[in-house]
Amino acid sequence: MSSDVIIETRNLSKVYRDFWGRPKVQALKALDLKVHRGEIFGVLGPNGSGKTTTIKLLLGLLFPTDGDAFIFGEPTTNVKKNERIGYLPEESYLYKFLNAEETLHFYGRLFKMSSAERTKRVNRLIEMVGLNAAKHRQLREYSKGMQRRIGLAQALINNPELILLDEPTSGLDPIGTAEIKELIRDLKAQGKTVVLSGHLLADMQDICDRIAILHRGELKELGKVSDLLTVQDVTQIKTRNLSDAALHEIREVIERHHGQLLAVDHPTTTLEELFLRIVRESDLHPGRRRVGDRPADGAKPTPPVHDELAGTPRPL
Repeated sequence: MSSDVIIETRNLSKVYRDFWGRPKVQALKALDLKVHRGEIFGVLGPNGSGKTTTIKLLLGLLFPTDGDAFIFGEPTTNVKKNERIGYLPEESYLYKFLNAEETLHFYGRLFKMSSAERTKRVNRLIEMVGLNAAKHRQLREYSKGMQRRIGLAQALINNPELILLDEPTSGLDPIGTAEIKELIRDLKAQGKTVVLSGHLLADMQDICDRIAILHRGELKELGKVSDLLTVQDVTQIKTRNLSDAALHEIREVIERHHGQLLAVDHPTTTLEELFLRIVRESDLHPGRRRVGDRPADGAKPTPPVHDELAGTPRPL
């Protein structure tokens, strides 16, 4: 496993069973992906698509039914890795009778931080998440947005290399959401690796370098956000100082009419449109899975993937 690869899963699968041990729900099916050092990686999907299951498998909170998962080159069952990880769950399970300072000091002690270092980090994190004015209030008095902020501070108390955030902007107003997104960008600038899961597509589109879209436990799309949102079969030409007649011409005619060619590229869609299209296609064609990243511009396309139901190849 390359030192540049922080997370790698190979054929990772999880089946939840009932009391009698019979298969009940296939939460994750043969997930193959890699997360590289220093990137912001988004895991998208509707409710029940396997996002939280994936994160819990990476943390070692669940054991896979099949396949393998590695963090920092070590199996996820190795709990020693957790010292280098920060985790914000979908619901922050914090002690409501403690205030913000007491909460962060409590978690700092779990990592055996010295008192001086702990105090320094607590003060810095409280200021970072914007809770200075409320740091002496008990958490039970906090709004949902404030609880997300202190939960994020708690996830960063050990100065982790890898940060796993499950719905980090849930419950935040637009200003709070923008601040958290800016904080995530700052974490990347510090060289940290951030993995987000959620379904707030606009937020993911703004900050993620790459995304994986899951649906019904299967990987449906994986690649750079810019590549996935580019409409490859449509070309747009941006020009200046052209008459209406010249707008119907192509490159050579643009020069003949003394126009200035500004750009020739592909328009982009939105992450929301891409997400809805993938989910609809997945419902129409169950069993089709996406494997690997989309090829970059000029690269050879990935070989066809076989439809598991029809047994025929389909282009990616």
